[in-house]
Amino acid sequence: MSENTEKFENTEKVEEINASAAKAENVTEKSPEAILMEKLAHSEEKYKYLYADFENYKKRAIKERQDAMKFGWENVAGDLLQVIDNLDRALQYAKPDTDANLLSGLKMVAQQFITTLGKQGVAVIPAIDHPFNPELHEASGEMPSDKPKGIITQELQKGYTLHGRLLRASRVMLSSGIDK
Repeated sequence: MSENTEKFENTEKVEEINASAAKAENVTEKSPEAILMEKLAHSEEKYKYLYADFENYKKRAIKERQDAMKFGWENVAGDLLQVIDNLDRALQYAKPDTDANLLSGLKMVAQQFITTLGKQGVAVIPAIDHPFNPELHEASGEMPSDKPKGIITQELQKGYTLHGRLLRASRVMLSSGIDK
């Protein structure tokens, strides 16, 4: 139930209680004690609804605050993924005559970067040899392979999640099945 619907229904209930309290005031046949008891009962009902509304508000506020802390840096994390991509490309396309110390240093920096992001809730989406999942993967095409149809054979761009929420989908190539 949405927040606006909840407020509307609770407002209707409070209005019903107020209307029945007004009716109780107009009835002169009841004793003053009975009228006071009815007013007290109606006031208690109003209090219960207001208290429930406040409790729901507190729970919503806590959840919103937690989500803001978990996902508040989502845009920055998405931008940092480009840095990881560039480090991976530098390692992938390094010339064979590149200094071994430079390559090992780049590998350590890339690994440290991934580890640091992992501590903040960023995780790599598994792709190769996994079945295609349209919620996590973006298919760029199909290619013949010895794997069953729909299995990911190649990862063109890594995908990531942030605390289970998709940050960037994996761009993949799928198996079209065994070539006949």
